[in-house]
Amino acid sequence: MRFDVTILGSSSATPVFNRNPSAQILNANEQLFLIDCGEGTQQQLIRNNIKSQRINTIFISHLHGDHYLGLIGLLSSLHLNGRTKPMSVYGPAELKEILDIQFKYSQTELRYPLHFYATQAKTPEVIFENRDLKVETIILEHRIACTGFKFIQKKALRKVDQTRIVNTAVPVEGIQTMKKGRDFTDAEGRVYRFEEFTSAPPAPRSYAYCSDTLCNWVYIEQIKEVNTLYHEATFMHDLLGRATDTFHTTALQAGQIALKANVGQLLLGHFSARYRELEPLLLEAQSVFPNSKLALEGATFMI
Repeated sequence: MRFDVTILGSSSATPVFNRNPSAQILNANEQLFLIDCGEGTQQQLIRNNIKSQRINTIFISHLHGDHYLGLIGLLSSLHLNGRTKPMSVYGPAELKEILDIQFKYSQTELRYPLHFYATQAKTPEVIFENRDLKVETIILEHRIACTGFKFIQKKALRKVDQTRIVNTAVPVEGIQTMKKGRDFTDAEGRVYRFEEFTSAPPAPRSYAYCSDTLCNWVYIEQIKEVNTLYHEATFMHDLLGRATDTFHTTALQAGQIALKANVGQLLLGHFSARYRELEPLLLEAQSVFPNSKLALEGATFMI
């Protein structure tokens, strides 16, 4: 099952140095999920050859403009381009008011159903679930209410060994039983051991998106041992005071969080406009967590 994330934007506050505000596309088994939607997201989708019509679910972490100001434009363009299938948006309750007033005063009636689901930033909760994936909120500490998102693959069924099953008389229901990890007994009493005819599926993978937050360590347990962690790294550690005052994290702290949470790999993003070159932030994180990478625009990371 495909499971990867493409970075559309990794700048904080404003677009600068060819970096765009926060936005990512998560591909889970060819289902596309948009995570945050900063200014310029539509152009970034085009540049990365990602069809916006394939997006059916959008997650917005909080209501600072660099995380949602591209949303109205994207939803409007989908309307103008003839979309008819529903779109689901998950975000702070106040975002619904923002969307409603924008569409009201532009006299826009969307051609497609827009389903809005309000998130809350006090306790983690499962906000989305389908046959492949479950999404939980991560409670972060920012200047305004803010959540991250944890995407968890569901365990797949066992894979049938066709070379072993082809010469047996196992009925369809028997195959389905063994794919679920259970032995099957036919009408004549023959027992088919599931280990003999199936193999274990790959282990489920997980991705945690931690947008804007103070490094408070509270959410460590929730992101523990995820395969890939995206974490904001707005400043270098010599500006720890500035990071604390603005409820942000330093690159060094992001590395410490990844180390303590025992994650597989760390993606650094949400870089301050003061940094033209990002290598120093990467080296700072790698000094404590070697498997750190820069979440640069256009890069796709396997989870």
